[in-house]
Amino acid sequence: MAELRFDDRVAVITGAGRGLGRAYAELLAGRGARVVVNDTGASLAGSGTDSSPAEQVVDAIRAAGGDGVPCTDSVTTPEGGKAIVEAALDSYGRVDILIHNAGVVRGAPLSEMTPENFETVLDVHLRGGFHVLRAAFPAMCNAGYGRIVLTASVNGLYGNHRQANYSAAKGGLIGLSHVAAVEGAEHGVRSNVILPGALTRMAEGLDTSAYPPMPPDLVAPVVGWLTHEQCSISGEILVSMAGRVARAFVAESPGVYQPEWTMEQVAEQLPAIRSTDRPEVFAVVPSGQIDHIRYSFEMANG
Repeated sequence: MAELRFDDRVAVITGAGRGLGRAYAELLAGRGARVVVNDTGASLAGSGTDSSPAEQVVDAIRAAGGDGVPCTDSVTTPEGGKAIVEAALDSYGRVDILIHNAGVVRGAPLSEMTPENFETVLDVHLRGGFHVLRAAFPAMCNAGYGRIVLTASVNGLYGNHRQANYSAAKGGLIGLSHVAAVEGAEHGVRSNVILPGALTRMAEGLDTSAYPPMPPDLVAPVVGWLTHEQCSISGEILVSMAGRVARAFVAESPGVYQPEWTMEQVAEQLPAIRSTDRPEVFAVVPSGQIDHIRYSFEMANG
């Protein structure tokens, strides 16, 4: 296969000053993309600002012969999201690719999670994803082309100790991406989710001595493919962790139909209700929600 390139494409990447975001920015720039490197330079908990992470990535991109501009606006407000996308439009006149990777961590047990820490994490991950997507989506639809990758997590699928805020935000991003995939389909806009696993500063404090190699560079090619014009999927979730690349998806058991139910009957039928022997998978694009409803209605109608 010929090298997949991004010549003439413009990418906006949030949280691109370090770790995974930097790996994405350098990969796309190295293959011809012009990149808006967005990062506030905040701490892992979301405090403070520092322009140097974004500037250093842009310097590295330019030193390697690529093209990029730094942007330190915050994803946490509508105004910030708009400014990030406008940095691409003002500098390059278009936005073809959006990767939302910005994130913070404020872990605590559910019984001790403060509203402030819950909201702060949602502000960056979930609301931040909406703010940049809301700003970029119309431009992509008008241009008839777009590639969107939102960063979720296995925590958003399965939950995790001390991560109620993070898990809730990541689960929400999956739903947000699915809506972009459904609404963008007729406009040539594709949206997918990456569930990455890499050793970045988010792993600080963990005992990683038994972990296999997990550099950000191992995830970057998966995200790169999702943002390429040859990407053939939309409304899907890909996992990339320790060299394993897989698809995560929602499935339903066939279920049990009865015209009427009692609580006791639910209990009696629970094994059949929960059986996954013949799972049903409804693809998000083009009509997963409708297919789900149709399936239930068809059972009711015999």
